[in-house]
Amino acid sequence: VQPDGTDGNCVTFVLHDEDHTLGNSLRYMVMKNPDVEFCGYCITHPSESKINFRIQTRGALPAVEPFRKGLNDLMGVCQHVLNTFEVRLFLKSS
Repeated sequence: VQPDGTDGNCVTFVLHDEDHTLGNSLRYMVMKNPDVEFCGYCITHPSESKINFRIQTRGALPAVEPFRKGLNDLMGVCQHVLNTFEVRLFLKSS
């Protein structure tokens, strides 16, 4: 991840080797934060495996904070889905 921008509350993060799978779900998690004014992503070109992920916050909150929180929240959701799947799989095989 490489942040691009000089203003701390409006930053574009470049995520390498990622696509819509991470971009859309991370955008959803970041937009749940009321301090985020704008969040979006784009894939620069279909032959490139990177996305530009832009966050703009309200006030003095640095954009890296909701980015980090969004990633952590998304990891928590994925862990919950995995745990639920494993429990159901175990119950079905027993």
